[in-house]
This record gives sequence, structure tokens and C-alpha cells, in this order.
Amino acid sequence: MSEAGQPALDLTSPPARPMPDRPPLVLASGSPRRLDLLKRIGVAPARVLPPEIDETPLKQELPRQLAGRLSQAKARAVMQAEPAALVLAADTVVGVGRRILPKAETEAQARDCLGLISGRRHRVYTGVALGLPDGRLLTRVVESIVTFQRLTAAQIEAYIASGEWRGKAGGYTIQESAEAFVRFLSGSHSNVVGLPLHETAQLLRGVGWLRP
Repeated sequence: MSEAGQPALDLTSPPARPMPDRPPLVLASGSPRRLDLLKRIGVAPARVLPPEIDETPLKQELPRQLAGRLSQAKARAVMQAEPAALVLAADTVVGVGRRILPKAETEAQARDCLGLISGRRHRVYTGVALGLPDGRLLTRVVESIVTFQRLTAAQIEAYIASGEWRGKAGGYTIQESAEAFVRFLSGSHSNVVGLPLHETAQLLRGVGWLRP
């Protein structure tokens, strides 16, 4: 396992080669957080095209494996629709040990997630995949470690009432009020938000799309 926050190289992929021209960048994600993060490094996708894929974990799949597999599946789905584009995809998974926490859609799911991570360490994995017009797929999986303070029942219920958890991996979003719960964070903060900016910029620079 790589150290927290360090990129995991996909050794099955050929090394990146600079592209002779600059194709349009398509973001294969409907997450407004990822768009905002890309703006921080001066990247504006030409189009946003969220793919529809089955995100159900496979039997005995680990959180890191799921993040990598889903980001690649999202990229490949959009590469078929946009063969001349550079396709950027990502997926964020929260794990406690071998357990994968859901992207909470109900109050009960969010309450279970918060109860599970209260007072303990969990890991946030984001898989990033960059699909090139020549069919190559470059990938990274980035890991951050987060420890929440022990939450009281009142704190959990107040956070549930905020609605910030809805659709978020692990039942929380660090860039809003839940950041006050974070006692310790090792690794990339932007990774926990939903897109590790250092590794994403490295991928884009590696193929010559983003200038140094």
C-alpha cells in the first residue's frame, strides 16, 4: 500500500507521451466540487459529460480497488462518446478498514456513516483516470487519512439537519461544516474534497496539455 497522499502508478499503462496538439478536455463527472477544484489550477473543461455506470462494489472489493475501477470505467464510457477529446474522470471512496462506506442518500445512511467514523481514523481514496485520444488510459489512486473527533449525538443530528451529507462518500463533505470535526488529516486535502490537484496536474502536464 502506498503512503498516504502518494500517487499509485498504473504500471500496466505505457508511459505518457506529449500530445502533438491540445485536444478539448472533457470532465467525466457531474460534481460541482471537481469543477471548482480544477478552476484553482487554471483548468476549465470544454465540456462536462457525467457518465452513467453501475457503481456497486464487487464482492470482496477493497475501497482502493473500487476507487480505481470506477474512475477508469467512467473515463472509458466518455472516451467512447468523445474519441477526439482528453477525458478526465475521478471517483472518491471512503473506507474504514476493508469496509466501503456508501455515498449517503438517506438520513439513516448518513447517520450510520457518521457513527462509524466518529472518533476513529478512516481513509479517503480518489481514483483519477485520464483518457487520451489514442486510447491510452493513465491512472492514479490517491489516499488521505482522516480522523474525526468523537461526535456527540447532538452533533450528528445537527449535521444530518444541514443536508450537506447528501450524495457524499462517507456521509460528509470536508469543505463545509464537517471540517470542524476533523482532528487529524494526513495527505491531500483536495483529495478528500474529491480531486487530488497535485496528481491531476501531474497527469495533465505529463501529456503536455497543462503547461508547466
